[in-house]
Amino acid sequence: MIIHSDETADIPTPSGMMRMHIHRPAIAGRFPGIVLFSEIYQVTAPIRRLAVMLAGQGYVVCVPEVYHEYEPAGTVLAYDRPGTDRGNFLKYEKPLAAYDHDARAALDWLAVYPHCTGALATMGVCLGGHLAFRAAFDSRVRASVCFYATDIHSRTLGHGQHDDTLARVAALRGEVMLVWGRQDPHVPFAGRQTIREALEQADTRYEWHEFNAQHAFLRDEGPRFDPALFLLGMDMTRRFLGRILHLSA
Repeated sequence: MIIHSDETADIPTPSGMMRMHIHRPAIAGRFPGIVLFSEIYQVTAPIRRLAVMLAGQGYVVCVPEVYHEYEPAGTVLAYDRPGTDRGNFLKYEKPLAAYDHDARAALDWLAVYPHCTGALATMGVCLGGHLAFRAAFDSRVRASVCFYATDIHSRTLGHGQHDDTLARVAALRGEVMLVWGRQDPHVPFAGRQTIREALEQADTRYEWHEFNAQHAFLRDEGPRFDPALFLLGMDMTRRFLGRILHLSA
């Protein structure tokens, strides 16, 4: 499926205008929507390619710039030490409430976007996995796909590093798919167990997948990329979202 990938929208949030990058099928019709949350580097080339792949399966995909309050619109942080340091600094500088306001604004915008059916899902990787999980506290979100979501187990997202994500798991109304790398030092075994126990205690509808992989194994740049697991992860995502959003899987 050919897609449109040259559209952006600057939308208002309580902390300023936030740029979103929109990818959608280049055919007439309306499609379910996905808010795709990036890793700490914002909308990099690998994130764009991930969005394109999702859109090609019949979705409207919008990717917000998660650090819009701190960086000019269009800023992409490099996959190097300065970029990593800046991304990690901003991850803990930004207030938790601002992350939540951004997610709500993105969902509000996507729900009424003319090419969207109003059926909504979230997806994210790394930081974005956590943001996708939190965004699913919004009852409009039917499905959430979270790859190697950081800081959930440690409760350290946002300014002050004291988030309430695990405490709010019972608020999830949709279904969640969580995917982990067993060799990921950012989310060790004990941390994964903490998250899974919270899901079980809240009687959450979820899928749980672990692979022999490192952190960021979906990112198709750098030494940790695993092409076979990327394809498997995308197939799992396609089937999961298709089942819940009522597409052909």
